[in-house]
Amino acid sequence: MTTTMGRLAADPASATWTIGAARVLAGLDRNAVLDARTHLDTHGPLPAADLGRLLGLLDASGLTGRGGAGFPLAAKLRALRGQRPTVVVNGSESEPASVKDRVLLRRTPHLVLDGALAVAVALRGRRVTVAVHDAAAAAAVRTAAAQRPDGNRVRVELVSGGFVAGEARALVRALDGGPALPPGRREHATDHGVLLANAETFAQLAVLIRLGRHRFADTGTRTEPGTTLLTVGGAVGRPGVVELPLGTPLGIVLAAAQAGQPRLVVAGGYHGSWHPAVPAIELSRSGLAAAGGTLGAGVLLVLDDSTCALGELARVTAWLAAESAGQCGPCRFGLPALARDVQALCQGHPGAAEIALRHARAVDGRGACRHPDGTARFVTSALHLLQDETYLHLHHGGCGRPVLGLLPIGGRP
Repeated sequence: MTTTMGRLAADPASATWTIGAARVLAGLDRNAVLDARTHLDTHGPLPAADLGRLLGLLDASGLTGRGGAGFPLAAKLRALRGQRPTVVVNGSESEPASVKDRVLLRRTPHLVLDGALAVAVALRGRRVTVAVHDAAAAAAVRTAAAQRPDGNRVRVELVSGGFVAGEARALVRALDGGPALPPGRREHATDHGVLLANAETFAQLAVLIRLGRHRFADTGTRTEPGTTLLTVGGAVGRPGVVELPLGTPLGIVLAAAQAGQPRLVVAGGYHGSWHPAVPAIELSRSGLAAAGGTLGAGVLLVLDDSTCALGELARVTAWLAAESAGQCGPCRFGLPALARDVQALCQGHPGAAEIALRHARAVDGRGACRHPDGTARFVTSALHLLQDETYLHLHHGGCGRPVLGLLPIGGRP
């Protein structure tokens, strides 16, 4: 195992390091930002790739989206073949615990633009729109576009940073001038002639085009080749964005992140799930699925015995309820009730855990979007894991630990 520490920029949460050889984060150990020249010196020129070659590379690699859903990128390209779509880079990163896409857009924007423009050329797309919610990323992408001969095809849009506003269909509505709210479960971005993926997905595609299918598969697992990015935070001495081979055991990441005595991890973000800090858990989509979780938004938050985990859960659940679209019963009524249940449990109210689980089951699968489902999964996975702590709150007035706010809910960098 090798690790390298990147020089960062302004915020320690966006420091970068790697386990194994850097690919997407290549060059960031030596440079705060990769401009056009440094980008080419680091990665080399991007080979031409028509639609047939792109699909061949994607089919061989099985490259999936590095956002929440993990949808195969090849399927999106096939759904839009024969059209002239708009290619959208979703850099809004509404997950408050995640900074990985903003790190890419702020520090190595050319790699993201390489992947997005390659797709636009292959599909004969009209343009590439980069949607971001923070001014620093917008400025970095505009500067990068001005350095490129194909940069006139790039448009940067500032969008809402709200939690549900980063969902693909909500983002498409916002870019079309509508409200930044999900329209419903049955609509997809491709239905509107839009190919949308997050910043890391396009950066990984640019790496795949350069390396080819065989070299790309030199790392990772047989079924999930390549690397992925995780934003690591919580009770660690080395927070930041890490690039690691898919399938890396959790224990290796915890050791490299300087997690002293990890007890619990939240994997996948706030639509993800809670797990005991079992070193053997493999950090891949299939590995986390086997553990009952999801890689989701590429977030790994560590909790130790210094904080009240039940209190952390209550804070995040209340925030998720407040961030809902408010356009259906589960969001307007179910999630606030669920937040009250978890708070009541923290306060030692008898029966609160059973009521919370019942409310979670009631909202799951019934919302106009996936926000109630993700919130229910987040809460139920925690409650099943925190039974000892729940007992202390119900029978002894609490666990005796403060709520330190190790799970961030605001103050995005």
